Amino acid sequence: MYYPTGMQIHNKSSSNAVYTIRLHIVFVTKYRRPALNDEMIADLKQAFEHIIAQWRCTLLEFGAEADHVHLLVDIHPALNISALINNLKSASSKRVRAKHWNWLHQFYDKPVLWHRAYYAGSVGNASLETVKHYVQSQGEDMRRKASLPTPPA
Repeated sequence: MYYPTGMQIHNKSSSNAVYTIRLHIVFVTKYRRPALNDEMIADLKQAFEHIIAQWRCTLLEFGAEADHVHLLVDIHPALNISALINNLKSASSKRVRAKHWNWLHQFYDKPVLWHRAYYAGSVGNASLETVKHYVQSQGEDMRRKASLPTPPA
């Protein structure tokens, strides 16, 4: 999956938090059938943009193949991720099925599009190793200045 390397970091803030939270979300078609054509993919992108905006979030990137879609979403800390995911899957499925039922009927006898499972992972601008090192190094300067022994690992 390609993530834009030139993307600038813009922290957001609310009354009690400063944050940057990004999710990589993947939905797979039911039975992993190659049911998505180019027109449907374009319609899905528009549907996801609209739905995500209603949740006060931003779709940063979108990519798709015939049997799955990837979304990179900027979210806020008060968001219920599972509720967002369920809404994205159900609303996008309803919109696409309504417009493309003739095409989808060759893949599915029932009104389905997405598999019930999904992938959602947090995405940061630093690698896991960088964050681990940063967290582990917190307090080193203070311990050195106070000549305190390093706590055992």
